[in-house]
Amino acid sequence: MSICATCGNDYDKAFTVTWPDGRSETFDSVECAASQLAPECGHCGCRILGHGIETDEGMFCCAHCARKDSNADVNDRYPVPAGG
Repeated sequence: MSICATCGNDYDKAFTVTWPDGRSETFDSVECAASQLAPECGHCGCRILGHGIETDEGMFCCAHCARKDSNADVNDRYPVPAGG
């Protein structure tokens, strides 16, 4: 069995993530992996599990957060709904 790098659980179905530089970590769930590997939104701090939005100022989970912390003129969809 393998020990999860996030929670310490000893689990027989753990998996290992290996980076191109040879570093690796073992996790017992995608949730534990995401809590260490996924980037955090520069505005609200949530983990970015999808594409997110990247501006010169940083990574954000959505256009709303990007607009709040940067000068980016971005929207989550087009056309922008009335009042949005």
